[in-house]
Amino acid sequence: MAAAARAGSRYWVETLGCPKNQVDSDKLVGTLIADGMQPAASADEADLVVVNTCAFIEEARQESIDTILALDADRRSDAELIVTGCMAERYGAELADALPEVDAVRGFGVPVTLGTKPDRVPAFDLLNLPRPAATEPWAYVKVAEGCDRKCGFCAIPSFRGPQRSRTIAAILDEVDQLDAREIVLVAQDLASFGRDQGRGDRQIAGLVEAVAARTEWVRLLYLYPSDLTDELVEAVLATGVPYFDLSLQHVSRPLLRRMRRWGDGQRFLDRIGDIRLQEPDATFRSNFIVGYPGETEDDHAELVDFVDAAQLDWCGFFAYSAESGTYAAELDDRVPRGLTLERLAELTDMQDAITATKRDELVGSRVEVLVDRPGRARSRREAPEIDGVISVDAALPVGEFTKVTITTALGPDLEAVR
Repeated sequence: MAAAARAGSRYWVETLGCPKNQVDSDKLVGTLIADGMQPAASADEADLVVVNTCAFIEEARQESIDTILALDADRRSDAELIVTGCMAERYGAELADALPEVDAVRGFGVPVTLGTKPDRVPAFDLLNLPRPAATEPWAYVKVAEGCDRKCGFCAIPSFRGPQRSRTIAAILDEVDQLDAREIVLVAQDLASFGRDQGRGDRQIAGLVEAVAARTEWVRLLYLYPSDLTDELVEAVLATGVPYFDLSLQHVSRPLLRRMRRWGDGQRFLDRIGDIRLQEPDATFRSNFIVGYPGETEDDHAELVDFVDAAQLDWCGFFAYSAESGTYAAELDDRVPRGLTLERLAELTDMQDAITATKRDELVGSRVEVLVDRPGRARSRREAPEIDGVISVDAALPVGEFTKVTITTALGPDLEAVR
């Protein structure tokens, strides 16, 4: 559709999935604005509708398809509908054949052309594109694309490719452009940042220090446990935001080997304990897969014991999803779906109680918060979008730090007064 690529026309970008997808969308928006397009008030008013999809597990793929079909039903007859993101990269022509409603399917993993008019919309590489200033007081910054690991359950390397780190200079330029009070660093394998750049060593600790010199809060999401070095721990603690998001996935050593992952529950507990000795108020988040092929009752019991012993602040549990092309998809000893859901419910209820208790313990304390929007704030214990929030006086200025007293805990959320 010519209208979709013409300066002065309007766009709508719908983003699904993880924070890394949101960064891709932000950079896409920056490109569309630079080409003279304007944001639409809603999808049904847009000349160009883009769906940035997620393909990590089956539920995410179904949500992406449902969203595509809903936007197709709502868009104007002359609007162009483009599908991009992980589903586009993973399934490509297969997705285009399955969704004749879509005008184009375009991936983001390599330099691509967006739209059906390649002479009107130039090719670009999202990873290193500039982006607009942050619209919130915080912003995600993607420091690398792809992953070199071969985890048994994960298909991401097959369509995002090997790790491709940005330069520290390019990342710092983006941080300056965003002008945010908090920067959240993200990547598929964040702690391995820089290892692919020829030197063979990780540069994440130096990057954290450099970003911390430019903004008040720095937060890291998705750290592989074997790469949580003493140097990195020290760098995180020095930022004043002792928040550790550890991608553990399980704690049973035999099952982790079957997952093609490193570690075991005792190693994880020891590392968490070491960090708490240095900073008793450190915050921990993790995620675990339940029902991976071969998970026994003993494996599950070990995970239950770990959750009780670790007392993590935040934790997500996900039912195993068989992904075509992965190592795990060919494994035997599948866990019945009903049993997986029982285990999932047990762990979720257990963690909900732990999180609620930890939030109750904050009542009466004085904490510094960043006001994200009128009436809503976060302390260093809460990552944006994925953790709880703190309700505050709506008159507190957005984008500013202030001290508040926690008065009430409501599950994962808190209420506070100045």
